[in-house]
Amino acid sequence: MTRTAALFDPDGVLLDSAAAVRSTLAAVATCATGRRVMPGDLPPGALRRPRCEVLELLDVTDPDDACDRWWDGAMSATPVQPFPGVLTGLLALRAHGTATGAVTLQDPDRLRWLLPQALSELLEVVVTRQDAPPKPAPDGLHLALSRLNIEPQRAVFVGDSPTDMTAARAAGILALGAVWGWYPPAALRAAGADHLLPEPTSIGPSLLRHLPLIDSA
Repeated sequence: MTRTAALFDPDGVLLDSAAAVRSTLAAVATCATGRRVMPGDLPPGALRRPRCEVLELLDVTDPDDACDRWWDGAMSATPVQPFPGVLTGLLALRAHGTATGAVTLQDPDRLRWLLPQALSELLEVVVTRQDAPPKPAPDGLHLALSRLNIEPQRAVFVGDSPTDMTAARAAGILALGAVWGWYPPAALRAAGADHLLPEPTSIGPSLLRHLPLIDSA
């Protein structure tokens, strides 16, 4: 059987990190402004905006400096867990002989405490923003497949944002949109998602059925 690969964007796809990011944005704004900011005070669509833009809307005068000072400390205070079914699905992919990996905008130092060990152990390769230009550039996906020695046409990439879909299509990889993530299905379709996945339990060997001309049995 020809070897295949399943690559993932961790945040919002493998990791249920939305609540942690909201709490972190509020905590950084609180530290920077000296007034208490709650997650409910965040502007609409906060998770779909750059964090510095959100902080500016919360009256933070120097968002970059605020993130340098307080982001990691606030984020690490809120444990992030995989979505239900993700670990089981990754185990099934590995048992099937499928290579697994992640391509993320996160820094490698942050991943050391952001990725639970049980999840990290199931990823054969992890490409960060320090390894390659970040998405929507396709470079990170190409690097991951190069390390796995797998052709793009034999891989899928599961992401939850338009930039994920753009990167996958630019890399020649099948783009699968995770609708349980941070963006609505319409945004993923508009960005070129080849298929939409309804829930985290969609992760597993059934992902490979979307690949043309490959026997995934």
